[in-house]
Amino acid sequence: MDQPALDLDSFPPATRADWLALVEGVLKGAPYDKRMLTRTPDGFSLDALPERRRDAAPIAGRPAGAPWKVIARLDHDDPATANAQMLEDLNGGADGVSLVFAASPYAGGFGLPARFEELAATLEGLMPEMATLRVEAGGFQGRDIALALARLFENTDPAALDLRFGLDPIGDFAARGAAPIDWGTLAARLGQTVTALRGRGLIAPMVRADGRLHHGAGATDAQELAAVLATALAYLRALEAAGLPLDEAARSIEVTLTADVDQFGTQAKPRAFRLLWQNVLEACGLAPSPVALHMETAWRSLTRHDPHVNLLRGTLAAFAAGVGWADSVSVLPFTQALGLPEAEARRLARNTQLILMEESNLHRVADPGAGAGAIEERTEKLAAAAWELFRQIEREGGMVEALESGAWQGRLGAARAARAKDIATRRLPLTGTSEFPLLGAAVPSVIAPARRRAALSPAEGALMCEPLKGERLAEPFERLRAAAAATAPRVFLANLGTATDFTARAGFARGAFEAGGLAAPGNDGFTDTAALTEAFRASGARLACLCSSDALYAASAIEAAAALKAAGALRVYLAGKAGEDEPAQRAAGIDGFLFTGIDLVAFLAAAQAALGIALGVEP
Repeated sequence: MDQPALDLDSFPPATRADWLALVEGVLKGAPYDKRMLTRTPDGFSLDALPERRRDAAPIAGRPAGAPWKVIARLDHDDPATANAQMLEDLNGGADGVSLVFAASPYAGGFGLPARFEELAATLEGLMPEMATLRVEAGGFQGRDIALALARLFENTDPAALDLRFGLDPIGDFAARGAAPIDWGTLAARLGQTVTALRGRGLIAPMVRADGRLHHGAGATDAQELAAVLATALAYLRALEAAGLPLDEAARSIEVTLTADVDQFGTQAKPRAFRLLWQNVLEACGLAPSPVALHMETAWRSLTRHDPHVNLLRGTLAAFAAGVGWADSVSVLPFTQALGLPEAEARRLARNTQLILMEESNLHRVADPGAGAGAIEERTEKLAAAAWELFRQIEREGGMVEALESGAWQGRLGAARAARAKDIATRRLPLTGTSEFPLLGAAVPSVIAPARRRAALSPAEGALMCEPLKGERLAEPFERLRAAAAATAPRVFLANLGTATDFTARAGFARGAFEAGGLAAPGNDGFTDTAALTEAFRASGARLACLCSSDALYAASAIEAAAALKAAGALRVYLAGKAGEDEPAQRAAGIDGFLFTGIDLVAFLAAAQAALGIALGVEP
């Protein structure tokens, strides 16, 4: 039987006023701005449901309907192995590779050798006109590697090459903390290099303003954008001073931004930078034109424990970067924090993007966030916050001067400290690390385990600054796990009463302790003190945690704590906040309270110290 056609006109359009009326009913008098506005680390607030921007136009980026380029990471230090990986990546669907050299701040203890013969062996069999090559040199080696690549491909039509040399002397200075010559000389040398390469007919962007170093050192989204914009402007001035026409100088610059696990934040980030770059071009008297923009998934968000969660992080970040209108995207393999990834991890990094495009067709809509209230608001406010930070950098003399004075490191340090507090208190949870840890889970294999990069000890240079350093967000918890690994310590969950009484707090306590490598197996609970202490002795644990309801704590916690201490517990904790009985509970032997919002890193470090476990083991 045919169904009658749906009369869409019978449904009146829903307005924001209608939605707000419903919200008021739920809030029941609570302030709207405290319940429905979210404050970002950059200090601006976001509405839960901003209005649609019906007249918004797409922000100019890659051509409408064009896919972004899939860029694979190449960082093996053996040329033959790196060559095999490169060919496998390109044959497996990658559009290009990032050549990560050993001196790069992103090499992580590995990296390609920079000698010409080994570089030639690494790239043997490559059809250079068919792939994008992104150079990540570091250590002020960018000029030499760029000239070596130009020499290697001198018999190929230079206009057909997509060689992104990635010249980034300010990034090299920030990473090493020293530069051999002053900025004026560095800038002149940069201009000379670009002029020489362009004289050979090479036309792809050659200079890179890179946000990854700042992001890794703790930058917020606005701070990363401001640093990249200030760096790009410094390079624009350097190229103009070298004699390049201003429009040609602008086309010689590309940017790299970080794609993190905040979907809307990552989607807004490249859109915001494109708006900022348009402002710079217009101030220079140039017509707006899209900047070449690459994004890479965030190193600081990777975890060593339960690393398969990194697949979800990489997928989310790649999705947001692609629909945010990046020109090319790199997904770090999910085992990157463990060491040199094997072929399977590299394949998944490629296929994450290929599935997003070939199966989900995400690339076919031009700037899909255009007009969406949440994306437009995030873009505009992020761009405004970054612009104000950029102006501060310029007032301080520019990016080099901000680094040299330490002003920029101070801003990043403040952002990093605030985020570290959120990690420690689990306000910012890390799945598989600070939340839902899996002790004893199998660890995926890697070609070679991670290497801790030796600290750079730069000689005195013409420019000196505090180098930008950072760590992955999970490292405080990973250090705790590494310290506990040798002895496999246990915590006895002193579950009082029935499952109804203790299940919620026992589950909370188990997750909290196991985040620091302290196994806390469950049990069926205890209704008498003798059975409790007998089970504690049999467990072999030296720490105990009371878990139950507030009512049972009032009736039994003091007796149970005293019995556990008498049975040999070094420390007795209570899952929950301290109440009116705290003095008596502490007198009975309760040493601490475990609750939501506590600094869990400090709590677990103290628990390990009670067992004689010393921190300092590298994750």
